[in-house]
Amino acid sequence: MTRNLPVNAGRIAEDIDALAGITEPGRPWTRRAFSPLFLEGRAYIEARMRAAGLETRIDAAGNLIGKRRGAIDGRGTIMLGSHSDTVPDGGRFDGIAGVVVAIEVARALSDRGIELDHDLEIVDFLAEEVSIFGVSCIGSRGMTGQLPEAWLSRATEGRDLAVAIAEVGGRPGVLQQQNRPDISGFLELHIEQGPVLENDEKNDIGIVTAIAGITRIEIIVEGRADHAGTTPMDSRSDALVAAAQLVLDIRNAAAARGKTPGHFAATVGEFRIEPNAANVVPSKVVLLIDGRAEIRNDMEAFCEWLDEHVIKLAIAYGVSIKSPMRVSDNYPTPSDAGLLKTLERACETVGARHRRMASGAGHDMAWIAKVAPAAMIFVPCKEGRSHSADEWAENDDIALGAAVLFEAVMDMDKSLKQENA
Repeated sequence: MTRNLPVNAGRIAEDIDALAGITEPGRPWTRRAFSPLFLEGRAYIEARMRAAGLETRIDAAGNLIGKRRGAIDGRGTIMLGSHSDTVPDGGRFDGIAGVVVAIEVARALSDRGIELDHDLEIVDFLAEEVSIFGVSCIGSRGMTGQLPEAWLSRATEGRDLAVAIAEVGGRPGVLQQQNRPDISGFLELHIEQGPVLENDEKNDIGIVTAIAGITRIEIIVEGRADHAGTTPMDSRSDALVAAAQLVLDIRNAAAARGKTPGHFAATVGEFRIEPNAANVVPSKVVLLIDGRAEIRNDMEAFCEWLDEHVIKLAIAYGVSIKSPMRVSDNYPTPSDAGLLKTLERACETVGARHRRMASGAGHDMAWIAKVAPAAMIFVPCKEGRSHSADEWAENDDIALGAAVLFEAVMDMDKSLKQENA
């Protein structure tokens, strides 16, 4: 379908290609937070912000912000953005597309001589991906006063996080006092990082209803070490056999729950065996489950099932299984209901077919949503691949998403004005 979009697809492609070129040699597309290449990428982004007429600054949390002042002082801030850092060996579009599209929205407004009543801020959030300090979403947590103070002393490679934030222009000494009551609404565009939209021939845009909560659960299975050659098969207390069955059962339980309304997934991503010797019956297995749920009750039900199931497995396999321990437990973050409707109207304005869906991955939007109305949209990516050198999204799809954000910003400027009148 040919569409007359309010944004310039060529400028979007040019910026994404330019950022893709800033990568470690032989490692597409590696530009990790706090590295010299990251700062080089930021310099490019800042230059594009300024060329779009934006006033640039680095806030206390190390976020790069481009501001377009609104016509009415004190009306509030409409914020768009994502992140420009990558994981190692992957991330040509992950985050980058959202930053570039946000800049393009600002350019498109200027092209049309449109003046908003609200301030518009474009943000490149610092270190959304897991950084060299082992933590993520540093910029969005820091902007909103949600960065744990203890994180600032996390150290690696001879420096701590506080020093690293200062090196990119932030002010770690005042991070705990950060507060942004001026944010009237936040929107983020991102590639889906999954195959749903690409496989859905009926829809172009995913309107994200919630970012799934993430619960990580450790389970320890203990058996008895014995000689692998002399111990009869029916006389063993094999921790690995019981753990292997548990992994399969977790997979099947998650698959069944995933067929009900609301996103749900559970993965055993860490698995350690002791003594890990070929001629010894395994005596201990430690496994870590990564569970993700759009609906909190689904996670609670899964945990209840797991507590009961390990008791049955322990009896069946003659092992000991400690009660599953929740190592971390974050609740789902729903999108703002009003902004979901705004995005649906914007899709209809530009002729983008759309569907509601949850995000199984975490994003900066989840932290902004804790202090202000926030929502996000997905555009398709090839085969759902992400965090990989093969990550790809079609520029036409990204441009369509940019057009949706443009219309949503126009809508927000009017509707938020009415609410505040």
